[in-house]
Amino acid sequence: MTEAAGARPTRVLVTGGSGLVGRAIARVVAEGKGRADEEWIFVSSKDADLTSAAETRALFERHRPTHVIHLAAMVGGLFKNIRCNLDFWRRNVHINDNVLHAAYECGARKVVSCLSTCIFPDQTTYPIDESMIHNGPPHSSNFGYSYAKRMIDVQNRAYFEQHGCRFTAVIPTNVFGPHDNFNIEDGHVLPGLIHKVYLAKQTGSPLTVWGTGRPRRQFIYSLDLARLFLRVLREYDEIEPIILSVGEEDEVSIKEAAETIAEAMDFKGEIVFDATKADGQFKKTASNGKLRRCLPGFQFTPFRQAVKETCAWFIANYASARK
Repeated sequence: MTEAAGARPTRVLVTGGSGLVGRAIARVVAEGKGRADEEWIFVSSKDADLTSAAETRALFERHRPTHVIHLAAMVGGLFKNIRCNLDFWRRNVHINDNVLHAAYECGARKVVSCLSTCIFPDQTTYPIDESMIHNGPPHSSNFGYSYAKRMIDVQNRAYFEQHGCRFTAVIPTNVFGPHDNFNIEDGHVLPGLIHKVYLAKQTGSPLTVWGTGRPRRQFIYSLDLARLFLRVLREYDEIEPIILSVGEEDEVSIKEAAETIAEAMDFKGEIVFDATKADGQFKKTASNGKLRRCLPGFQFTPFRQAVKETCAWFIANYASARK
């Protein structure tokens, strides 16, 4: 059910607007998915330090959004999480509390925050769904980030119960696409592999994949996620989060992901798996049943096509890409 229009015109503030998902939303809006009665404002860390309550409040008072898509976060791949669990916890708790409270204080009608499937319990049954978030501890490798993201769900429920705020969240699976962080040490697995394949091809070296290659993941293309974000912002009225993901049948192993990237970049060299490196969580298969009930006709970009487009973007923008 679409939210009724309020007294103020619709003004959507997107935190983390210069990141992977923020750039994808900006592109989708610019390419025709935006509406004439919507004003979109994309902000980044250059506009305000969201760990500061005062700067966050000033940002919201300046723009007076009616709606917020909250993407800003300290993020990183497996090995950065292992090294910096305290940093991930503290920075993200400050950011999330400041953004949600500033949205409440400025009278925003709706906030959609971005969680992650890593928030789910490590020891669980599969597929995981939206009812299972708080059923046990997350994986030990990224507990700081995971618990900080879980607390958004706790705050959303509390703001609704105490103040009637329509604050909710989406839970995407592993996101990738143009404008990702392709840093090999600190980025997520798929953009890190894209960068590794690029370098291996340039030097004629084997591709070394950290870990056994056996862990399995559901990957979602950032442009697909952007389109889904718009639908949630406009049409999803529940406080309970919603998982945004391809189906369970589209889950792939890290080995299969590496091979798909090698194919997309025409890499003919050897692929080696370094089993001395940590694999992280073996699987976190998520159900997209709720999404399919809400949007039965949504079409995801095929994984191979999305990987090919992302690799092409990285090659074309290698000099300026985050790496």
